[in-house]
Amino acid sequence: MAGVTVYGPPISTAVSRVLACLLEKDVPFELAAVDMSKGQHRSPDFLKLQPFGKVPAFKDENTSLFESRAICRYICDKYADQGYKGLHGRGLLDRAWVEQWLEAEAQNFDPPSSVLVLQLAFAPRMGLKQDAKVIEENERKLAKVLDVYEKRLGESKFLAGDEFTLADLSHLPNGHYIADRDHLIKSRKNVARWWEEISSRPSWKKVVEMQSAPAS
Repeated sequence: MAGVTVYGPPISTAVSRVLACLLEKDVPFELAAVDMSKGQHRSPDFLKLQPFGKVPAFKDENTSLFESRAICRYICDKYADQGYKGLHGRGLLDRAWVEQWLEAEAQNFDPPSSVLVLQLAFAPRMGLKQDAKVIEENERKLAKVLDVYEKRLGESKFLAGDEFTLADLSHLPNGHYIADRDHLIKSRKNVARWWEEISSRPSWKKVVEMQSAPAS
């Protein structure tokens, strides 16, 4: 198999979502560096792949895609018969449940958690001052989302049912940076159990190793 390339740094939450999906599906891939500090994401060649100048961009032979969740759906469908086969559900209803909770992640979990990731993890690295008011406001918003998750995860092992799916995987990138906020994760028994299980998957551990590796 040849031609699968992910463009962007593993530390990017969107890039790491795609990497975790590829690893779950046992799809060999090449990771192509994009030095955003040097403006490589604005180069004409890169903009042909990702017209908004963001990461990731993705190529699979003659197919190019952008937007991490769309890429993950494509990977699950094209490589349905390899790797972990339950990632996108095992039937029509399963797929609908996965899509439902993927939408919940994108529309409800991602907005406040992305602000927190920027404030808590990336602002210090970029030499920016953290805004305590913004952190407090978005922790409050995220807490309401996690209260819904707490109830759901008391009814099923994972968000879309009793199997790990793309709906759970999609929470890993942002969750990784807020997992140490005990009042958000550990204070909720079911959320804490769920987070411990999904973040312990070998695919995600490999992504975390990639994030920690020195840039080549």
